[in-house]
Amino acid sequence: MHRLFSPYRSVLRIPGTRSLFAVALLARVPSTAKGMLLTLHIVLDLHRGYGAAGLAAMALTIGVAAGSPVLGRMVDRHGVRPVLVVTGLAESVFWLAAPFLPYDALLPATLVGGLVAVPVFPAIRQAVSVHVPGGQRRQAFALDSMIVEVAYMIGPAVAVLVVTGLHRAEPAMLAIGVLTLAGAAALWPLGRILTPGLPGAEAASTATETVKGGRPFWLHPGLLLTLAVCMSANLVLSGTEVSVVASLRAVGQTQWAGVTIIAWCTASLIGGFWHGTTAKPLRLPVLMLMLGLGTVPIGVVAAHGWTWAALALLPAGLVCAPTIASTAEAISRSVPESARGQAMGLQGSALTLGGSLGAPLAGSVIDHSSPVWGFVVAGLIGTVLAGLALAYRPRAAAPGGVVAAPADVATDAVPNAVAEPVAT
Repeated sequence: MHRLFSPYRSVLRIPGTRSLFAVALLARVPSTAKGMLLTLHIVLDLHRGYGAAGLAAMALTIGVAAGSPVLGRMVDRHGVRPVLVVTGLAESVFWLAAPFLPYDALLPATLVGGLVAVPVFPAIRQAVSVHVPGGQRRQAFALDSMIVEVAYMIGPAVAVLVVTGLHRAEPAMLAIGVLTLAGAAALWPLGRILTPGLPGAEAASTATETVKGGRPFWLHPGLLLTLAVCMSANLVLSGTEVSVVASLRAVGQTQWAGVTIIAWCTASLIGGFWHGTTAKPLRLPVLMLMLGLGTVPIGVVAAHGWTWAALALLPAGLVCAPTIASTAEAISRSVPESARGQAMGLQGSALTLGGSLGAPLAGSVIDHSSPVWGFVVAGLIGTVLAGLALAYRPRAAAPGGVVAAPADVATDAVPNAVAEPVAT
């Protein structure tokens, strides 16, 4: 048992790491509740339909996806603290004002609120990549992915409980405004880690080097492919969630959807723990392939009831957290430190876009066929992207000594490490 936990103990023994992961959980829980609160507010308080709520969710998603890499670039140039001040105040104002806006004004305000959202997830991942030595990043990102799972198990559930208890979402939205500002304040210590100039003047200059076409040299095809894999991973996850609910509704067991999804999340936590402890981690394309192929047959089994659905989700669930953790680790290794904010922002955009596309895509497929095909389509998309990543072969290393390959480069300079791809 001691050997099982020793990789994580070594990470947590790094000065400041425990507080970093504690902040990671506390700051993320309110963030995971925001989409749910916005939907409940529009449906319960404004008495609009779910279509109107979906448009607002789309506006929030577009805003976050567009703003994330821009804010990451600002972190690279000016440090995280100025970004936290601006976004903390701006997003708090949005959530404090949102309950009092009519729907026609709420929609564009939500887009702006997404653009100025506190970059909680990218900032924490960037801090992990800078603070933790390369030989321990796999364990650190695995631990971070498990924290994300816990946050998503807590945040939306608490939001639903509060809103259903009060029969309105407005008080909870005001509370989120306060908690957003508190979360930005909790991230303030990251300023000691994410400070401009720490990588050195030479690294800072390499981040601005461009290749033919004007793009930064680190934005190579391998990185773009890995971002696509990252997006498809979250697409598979969000499509699976919708398909689970639809499958259980078809057999009259909707009330067990929450328990089924908790079982799925638990499998992901176990997989994330394994990913950080094993001496032979699977490569990112292989993990993505297992996630895609494991998702395809779930619908056939889930048609027999929630217990079968929970069991069918286990194989794909076991590789959920490892897949997301591998993308973060790989991105951190394939770009210079002075560009990690932008790179982690792009990962955040990829995850956001994947999550926003997966649910409506699976829902549309289910509406025109059956829940079985929701799983099939989501799984096949992930499988295809995994196949492309497996087939990709980089031509050469990028300028500045940064590896351009997302699939075949070793990521750990420690004994027993194996090849890990460089690429939530």
